[in-house]
Amino acid sequence: MNLHSVAQGKLIDITEVNDEVFSQKMIGNGFAVIPNDEAIYSPIEGTVTSIFPTKHAIGLKTKENIEILLHIGIDTVELKGEPFEIFVKEGDSVSPSTLLAKVDLSLLNKYNKSTDIITIITSENYANLVVNSFGPTSASDSIGYIELN
Repeated sequence: MNLHSVAQGKLIDITEVNDEVFSQKMIGNGFAVIPNDEAIYSPIEGTVTSIFPTKHAIGLKTKENIEILLHIGIDTVELKGEPFEIFVKEGDSVSPSTLLAKVDLSLLNKYNKSTDIITIITSENYANLVVNSFGPTSASDSIGYIELN
């Protein structure tokens, strides 16, 4: 199952995220993008399962029933949705070309919040996550895949 970059910027390993909950994979394995653009796209083909009321996180599910959490920034729940604009609703079908959200990066910087956009596989019903390479990435680039059981 293919994975795609969620934004233009720098693709990093989840272990490099400056938050122990994510970097120690307490929620699940994944990757992050340090964005240099406000547009955020779906990492997968699937369905929107949830949008947090504070707009800082979006739940997705693939047709193979792999659950994905897209988390925008670190400690951004405190901002009560202010820097985020959501373009999808629960139940929508999405693909890597689907614009999910926009984030005001200058507002995150103003509040001293990390801008990392973290993609976490929250399901346990998969075998492995493979990321081809880290570094510069463009939105919707194919970056790796999830090996299924």
